[in-house]
Amino acid sequence: MLEENYRNIIEFDDFMSTTGDSEKEALIGGACGFGGEVANPPYYGLVSAGNNNLFKSGKGCGSCYKVKCSQNAACSGYPITVTIADECPGACNSEAIHFDLSGKAMSYLAKPGQGNALLSAGRINIEYQRVPCYYNSTNIVFKIDPGSNPYYLAFVAEYINGDGEIGSMQLLPSNSKQPLFMKQVFGETWKADIPIGIKGPYSVRITSLESRKVVTAYNSIPANWLPGKYYISNVNF
Repeated sequence: MLEENYRNIIEFDDFMSTTGDSEKEALIGGACGFGGEVANPPYYGLVSAGNNNLFKSGKGCGSCYKVKCSQNAACSGYPITVTIADECPGACNSEAIHFDLSGKAMSYLAKPGQGNALLSAGRINIEYQRVPCYYNSTNIVFKIDPGSNPYYLAFVAEYINGDGEIGSMQLLPSNSKQPLFMKQVFGETWKADIPIGIKGPYSVRITSLESRKVVTAYNSIPANWLPGKYYISNVNF
């Protein structure tokens, strides 16, 4: 089980990290589709882009890592938890593991009053450890893609506890016993083609990527859903 793997990790692993030019630049949900909400609770701006070994062609979106630094004089040595929210392509893949931390995450690794000094360093040695995501009392939220219509429904699923990563999703119409198997579009955005006559409200069954746990968010997307709207479920892992 994934939780057992987490508990068996004793030491942090080494890797390199770099950050953007400013906090504002880094607080964008990017290739995972989270959007500007990464600046708000429960992410609080503590996010990171990852190279492909972390981003996993979008499958790594939503995964959580504990990171810390100690080799720079400005480092506090205390860990923080970040969520993978974007892809760091190109040169980031010259290393096996590479995080591009948000400016806020980078400054949180620093000693009090040393945030700017650490940000100005740009590239630092840090350590990491995969951990379960836990968003306190937050339930899974479905953000409907603006391009959705009655015959095509796509959405981002956010704030997923545990793995954080989605292995598969099914859309369960209220007027049919036949589930609609969703396909990953990019990042954390998944889609389903809606046959004629199929209507909501829709339940959503999510299987996590590594632990293969399953949760069903019953009737979370109403019959009168609208593109661009957010719908809060009553469940999480």
